[in-house]
Amino acid sequence: MSISLVIPIKQLANAKRRLSTMLSADQRCELFKAMVEDVLEVATSCDRITEVIVVTKDPAVSALAYQYSAIVMPEPDVSGELESGLIAAVTQTAAYLAKEQVKTMVFLPGDVPLITVEELEVVLDGFGLSDKAEMMIVPANDLGGSNCLVCSPPDCMSFGFGEDSFRRHLRLAKEKQIEPMVAKLPGIGLDIDTPADLIELAHRIKKYKLDTHTSRYLADSAVAKSIDRSAKSIDRQAKKENEAV
Repeated sequence: MSISLVIPIKQLANAKRRLSTMLSADQRCELFKAMVEDVLEVATSCDRITEVIVVTKDPAVSALAYQYSAIVMPEPDVSGELESGLIAAVTQTAAYLAKEQVKTMVFLPGDVPLITVEELEVVLDGFGLSDKAEMMIVPANDLGGSNCLVCSPPDCMSFGFGEDSFRRHLRLAKEKQIEPMVAKLPGIGLDIDTPADLIELAHRIKKYKLDTHTSRYLADSAVAKSIDRSAKSIDRQAKKENEAV
């Protein structure tokens, strides 16, 4: 059964702007690159995945994808919000894969560095064996975003990334008469967008003694100090709010 895993990545430069209070532009770029490498490493190590496709126009991202023997497809020209580009990229790729008679498409973002092969296998276990259209979703830990989507066939539904996309995708699936399946997974569930996310990532890396591209980058003293300062600031703010109640 053919399974294509799709990772849309707009660019490395200027990525993760919501972390700008913690990290410089260069640091954010290097952090995102490390996270993408972790996702690529897991995706290309999973025996269940037939091919990995990176959708991008960024030459640096393309070079990174080729290092992992991934296929590179150009993203469509779409102006406007980031989510609009993501929707267009996944929709276009899904249509292409369906035309190529690929059985199943897996969507993953590039900023879920705690993903594991075991989690991918959980998502794919028993998926795509039915003749009926199927959809599986792994939500973000806060049940807001959609951190992984699995569709069989690839173009069985429309996509609605953006704020509150988890619930939107559940609704979109049901509009297509598809009963969506949900898997809550701690690794895939943690996407790194905010300082709180990055602090949680650093905590888990330390707790579980993880050795990954991202952990090695975060071990850089300047980055580690920035995370520590932000963690202490958040703790102080939380303490003040609790005292005020």
